[in-house]
Amino acid sequence: MRWTKNDRDGPPGAGDGGARGYHHGNLKEALVRAALELIAEKGPAGFTFADAARWAGVSPAAPYRHFKGREELIADVARRGFEQFTEALAKAWDDGKPEPKAALDRLGRAYLDFARDMPAYYSAMFEAGVAPDTDPQLRSAADNAFAVLRAAAERLVATLPPGERPPALMVALHIWSMTHGIASLFGRGDRARRTLPMAPDELLEAEVLIYLRGLGLSR
Repeated sequence: MRWTKNDRDGPPGAGDGGARGYHHGNLKEALVRAALELIAEKGPAGFTFADAARWAGVSPAAPYRHFKGREELIADVARRGFEQFTEALAKAWDDGKPEPKAALDRLGRAYLDFARDMPAYYSAMFEAGVAPDTDPQLRSAADNAFAVLRAAAERLVATLPPGERPPALMVALHIWSMTHGIASLFGRGDRARRTLPMAPDELLEAEVLIYLRGLGLSR
């Protein structure tokens, strides 16, 4: 299931604060949808497990059939988000074709696009305070997303002479930090977005260009 900003209306009643209910017989999916709706409305820390049950139109005890508590529910949402995130990043990177620097530009734009188009997932992934190590599946999904960034860094570093190559992990962490910072401040699709006198992707392109030139990877 994909959750975008265009899905926030939910089923009938989603805008009036009443119980939404679930009609497809899949309570677990209804609770995930509830969590995404509530994150979009109140932030990842702004609702309780009982609120998710109420949104889904079930008793407060019903969610425990699928989740031990609120943190486990949010961890499941974050895992799903990372899986979609990894898919988007890998598609943009496309194994570095036609050449690594152009592919890196696409990768950065894909990161920003995800933050803008999937703000509830993005918040669950990066802002909910759920430690990835509490859920092996979440940890694996998060690691897979970073692996795309690290693969990009390894390809970039490999274009330098052997004696001049910085550690690929360091480069991946630097690029991740730059991209994530711009996405979190200026590129997101919710009310936490700050105004910027230029497009977020233009800011990212300029920042990465300066960074790559500092490494000797001028364009």
